[in-house]
Amino acid sequence: MNKTFSFVVLCALVMVLLGNTNAATCNPQDLLPCATFLSSGAPPSTACCIKLKAQQPCFCGYAKNPSLGKYINSPNAKKVASACGVAIPKC
Repeated sequence: MNKTFSFVVLCALVMVLLGNTNAATCNPQDLLPCATFLSSGAPPSTACCIKLKAQQPCFCGYAKNPSLGKYINSPNAKKVASACGVAIPKC
């Protein structure tokens, strides 16, 4: 019975640790590979799309930031996000 309890606790700990690795770290600097595409509206690179998908949970926070909101809400941002298959949420 003690081994079963230890196994259940170990499994729960692993699930918690694995769950935390999927959480996005919101860092606008991570979107630098997209800067050229956001300013020009040109089709984005693969590196840009990867970063954009990783930062998607952060978009509402960025949109509420006066320094970043104009970029997130711009027509070019919507074009780049669409090209990457990333939805910009309504915040």
